[in-house]
Amino acid sequence: MDQTLYFILLLIALCSVSECVQRQYHFINVRKTWTEAQRHCRENYTDLATVDNMTDMNELKKSVNDGGVQYIWIGLQRTSVDKWQWSSGEPALYLNWKPEQPDGRDECAFMKNGKWEDWQCSNSLTFICNSSNNMNTGLVFVDQMKNWRDAQSFCRQNHTDLVSVRNQNENQQIQKFINDNHISNDVWIGLFRVRDPWQWSDQSNSSFRDWKTNEPDIVGKLKNCTVIGPKALDQWHADSCSNQLPFVCHEDKLILITENLTWTEALRHCRQNYTDLVSVHSDERQRRVMNVVKGASTEAVWLGLRHSCTVGLWFWVSGETVCYQNWAPGNGTGDEDCVSAVRSGAVQSGGDQRWISRPEHDKLNFICSRYEE
Repeated sequence: MDQTLYFILLLIALCSVSECVQRQYHFINVRKTWTEAQRHCRENYTDLATVDNMTDMNELKKSVNDGGVQYIWIGLQRTSVDKWQWSSGEPALYLNWKPEQPDGRDECAFMKNGKWEDWQCSNSLTFICNSSNNMNTGLVFVDQMKNWRDAQSFCRQNHTDLVSVRNQNENQQIQKFINDNHISNDVWIGLFRVRDPWQWSDQSNSSFRDWKTNEPDIVGKLKNCTVIGPKALDQWHADSCSNQLPFVCHEDKLILITENLTWTEALRHCRQNYTDLVSVHSDERQRRVMNVVKGASTEAVWLGLRHSCTVGLWFWVSGETVCYQNWAPGNGTGDEDCVSAVRSGAVQSGGDQRWISRPEHDKLNFICSRYEE
């Protein structure tokens, strides 16, 4: 068998998705107000604990090693910030609003000429559903006038959900679908405003909540911060931020370094000070990367991706194969210029934050990882 073909088949056989715990939690058995706890966590770790899912929740509970503790602060606090979210439950990381939109008055979004506008959810429009049955585009146009909630119900009952638009490429695909099908109407998309005043201390996009029944109980009360309890094993409660309680910090396993280095210099820095340049093996890890690169000072940020001219393939320097992929169009094909410079992989810090191929001598910010892959 040809050696290159054998190598490709071996990589395919090795592809598997295994996701590690995204954060390390640290229980601090010292009584502080929520603000004091936040300051302690930011000075010594990353921030007060953020929880993305039940896996995180279980890991956090494991960190609480004192059975006598009743209530414990986590990093969720009530603010006045609204946010936009997809009907599917995904956070809206990519946004493509028309200038001067959203205007802050309306709750639902529609698409017109490739741009988005907000409108009252009670108004009626035609709409586009995501559908697993349409193998060509994954899209279905419904030529019925419905308000946003009824359109959402229709899509969920008959297809998958109202359409999500997660990046520029998907936005262009939907606009092409509209043009190809000669759709002249404005169409609802699955974006809506979440009037959730609760936000994580580290500003992450997690929409996961684990409130106890009848919580958060804040009517007429100054309960703007969140505790787990009693006995640190219960669901979440709202409490007064001035109470003094033990708390849990988290330490992110992804670290943005805003120094501008070549890819090789970045690799050396990460291996000397952390574990490695970051590898991305799943949507969940990619979402963490997208959160981290918000603070970047360069247009792209190095990942642990490297191109091999010998076999014409990309690989992670951690030793993992590139099974999950998030390339921008025209990148990551394996057909790279192997004469002028070795190519390495980076993630865009703006736009839809896809992966791109860059010459290794470019100087960029980079993401180090504490994962033991």
